[in-house]
Amino acid sequence: MMLAIFLGPHEYPIIGNLYHFRIENEHLLEKFWRLSNEYYPIYKLWILIFPLVVLLDPEDVKELLKSNEHIKKAAFYKYLKPWLSYGLLTSSGKKWHLRRKMLTPAFHFNMINYYFNNLNEESRNLVESLKKEGDGDPVVKDLRTFISQYTLNAICQTAFGTKLTGKSKLESEYRNAVHVYGKIFAYRLVRPWYFYDKIFAFTPLGRIIAERKRFHKQTNGKYLQIYENIEEEDTFNKGKEKDDENRQNKKRLSLLDLLIAAFWKDNQIDEEGIREEVDTFMFEGHDTTASALNFALSLFAKHKDIQENIRDEVKSIMGEDNNLTISSFQELSYLERCLKESLRLYPSVHLISRYISKDMQLKHYLIPSKTMCIVNIYGVHRNPEYWPNPNVFDPDRFLPENIKGRHPYSYIPFSAGPRNCIGQRFAMLELKLFVAFILYNFKLEPVDELDDVTFVADATLTSSKPLRVKFIPIA
Repeated sequence: MMLAIFLGPHEYPIIGNLYHFRIENEHLLEKFWRLSNEYYPIYKLWILIFPLVVLLDPEDVKELLKSNEHIKKAAFYKYLKPWLSYGLLTSSGKKWHLRRKMLTPAFHFNMINYYFNNLNEESRNLVESLKKEGDGDPVVKDLRTFISQYTLNAICQTAFGTKLTGKSKLESEYRNAVHVYGKIFAYRLVRPWYFYDKIFAFTPLGRIIAERKRFHKQTNGKYLQIYENIEEEDTFNKGKEKDDENRQNKKRLSLLDLLIAAFWKDNQIDEEGIREEVDTFMFEGHDTTASALNFALSLFAKHKDIQENIRDEVKSIMGEDNNLTISSFQELSYLERCLKESLRLYPSVHLISRYISKDMQLKHYLIPSKTMCIVNIYGVHRNPEYWPNPNVFDPDRFLPENIKGRHPYSYIPFSAGPRNCIGQRFAMLELKLFVAFILYNFKLEPVDELDDVTFVADATLTSSKPLRVKFIPIA
C-alpha cells in the first residue's frame, strides 16, 4: 500500500483511526488539530475503508487546489446531499463546469456594485434594531443567533430578490434546519452508520422560487433581458446617468434570475437544478458570513485599540451624514485588513477535501488514486513558518509590504483554484458594510471570552457555546 510511507496515528484493522474520534463533538476538531500539529506537514488517516491524507504545507495545498483534474469533492460531502443535492458546492464534472459558468455573472464586479444598496440597507436595519431594543442602553447579544437573521435576509434580497420580514415562518424554519443539519453532518463524519431522514424536505424555499417565477411571467420576462448587456454597463463606476426604468430594472437582478433565464430560454437547467442552487446559495451565502461576523466582532470587542482604529477610519469616510457610497467604501483599507486577519484566525470554512481520481505528485510524496485529500485550512492559517506568533491577532500582517513574498496558498479563507468561492467579493462587501455600520454606532465589549471557546465539528466553524457581546450606543 502506497500510503504505508506516510506518518500518522496508530491504526487498527477494519476501523483504522476511527477510535481516535469516538469522543464528544466539541472535542473532535481539537483532536484533529492536535494530530495536525503532531504530524505536520502531511499525514494519513484511515476511517473504515476510506484512506485520507491531510495536507498542511501550502506548497502541497497549491498542487491540489490549482488542479483542474482533482476537483471532485470527497465522500464527506455526500452527507450534505440530502439537503443541497447536486448544486455548485457538491457537484462535479460537466455539471459543475456548466453551473459555474452559468452562475459566475451573478458575481461579476458590476453585479456586486448593484448589490451594494441592499447590503447597505440591511446593515442599517441591524443597527436600528439594536437601538430600538436598547432604547439608549447597552444590549447584550448572542452574536451567531442575532447576526444570522440579517445575513439570511441579505442573501435573500440580493441573490433571490426576496425581502424577508424578520419574523416569517420561512426564516425560523430555515435557521432551525441549518442548526439541526449541522449537528447531523458532523455526527455522521465520524459515525457513518448513523442514519437520518431527508430532513430538508420541509424547508419552504420553494415559495421563493415560485414567487420569483411569477414576477417574471407577469412582466413578460423583460428583466431577464438585462443580463445580455450586464458586462457592458457599470452605473456606479462610470457615473453615467441612466433612465429611471433601466436603473430600477437593474436593481431587480439576482442569482435566481440567472437560473430562471437558463431554465426558460436555454433549457440549461431544470426545476430540480434551480432548487439545488437556491438551497446551496441560501446556506453558503448566509451561514458562512454569520460565522465570519461572529468571530470578527468578538475579536474587535476584545481588542479595544483595533476597534477604535476601525471606528476612526469609518468616521473619516462616513462623515456627518452617516453614509457610505460604493466609491468611499473602497477606502476602508484598515477594516479590510482586520477582516482578513479575523478570517485567518477563524476561517468560516475551516476544512475542504477532494477525491483523488489518479495519482498526484506533491513536493515529497505521491498521493495514490482513490485517496481523499483533506486541506486543514485552520492549520494552514496558523503555520508559524508563514505567520509568526500565529495565535496573535495582528491586522498589519496584511499590509502590502508584509504580503509581498508570502506563499499565496498560506492564506485561503475562500479556498483557491478553479473551485474557489464564487461569492468571495460579495462576502467581503457584506462583512465590511455590517462591521462599518455597527462600529460607527456602537462600542463593543466582550461578555464571553473568545480565548475560552471550543468548537464543534460542523460544516462551518462554530463555537460550542454562545459568543456574547455588549453593544454600547455611541451618543
